[in-house]
Amino acid sequence: MDTINSKRIAWHAAIFCGTVISIWSVAAFLSGLAQVNWQVSELLRQYLIAVGLMQEFHTLSDFYTHIKGVEYIIAVLFLGAFPAFYTYLNRTKGGIVTKT
Repeated sequence: MDTINSKRIAWHAAIFCGTVISIWSVAAFLSGLAQVNWQVSELLRQYLIAVGLMQEFHTLSDFYTHIKGVEYIIAVLFLGAFPAFYTYLNRTKGGIVTKT
């Protein structure tokens, strides 16, 4: 009987904590939207800048340097993945059985 009551208390506590966190996150999201005049794309842009996934470039040279860096990363990934993909395509699965 005691374990049933403790499970019920834990269940209600989890529901309460989830509800409080949900209400807080919705309030934070709506507050952010209100600050950017209800523009979802602007809120997303500001979030990506804040976490460092997007940068604002002030000169063409800054932008070009960033693009070249991304291009070099893509090239290195391709040169590393291509031999593995080539060996995967050209592997033999076993002997070939022929009828005579």
